[in-house]
Amino acid sequence: MRSMRIIEHPILGEQKVDKIVHITVDGRTIEAIEGEAIAAALYAAGIKTFRYTEKFHKPRSIFCAIGRCTDCAMIVDGVPCTRTCVTKVREGMVVETQEGCGKCGETE
Repeated sequence: MRSMRIIEHPILGEQKVDKIVHITVDGRTIEAIEGEAIAAALYAAGIKTFRYTEKFHKPRSIFCAIGRCTDCAMIVDGVPCTRTCVTKVREGMVVETQEGCGKCGETE
C-alpha cells in the first residue's frame, strides 16, 4: 500500500501497520490500515469530500483533524455525525457521505 498516510496523530497516537482491512465507502470497497483514522484511510484512497453542508451544499473534509469541529462528519455504520478524524478503522465498516447535518442537530 503506497500512499501518503497519517502515521502519527495527536489524539490516536502512532500508527503501526499491522493489518490491512477493507471498509466500504459510498458503496466502494477500499483498503485501510486497522486502527488508523477513517479520514486518513479516505485521503489515502483519494476521497477528499466527507459531507455536504445543509444550506449551501458545500463540500467539507478534514479541517482540525483532532475531533473539535464537525467538517469531517460522516455516517459510519448507520450513525450520523461520526467524526472520522478520530474514529478508528475496523474491518467491515460502512462509511457514507453525509448530506447536511444528519440527525446530529449541528447547524452551519
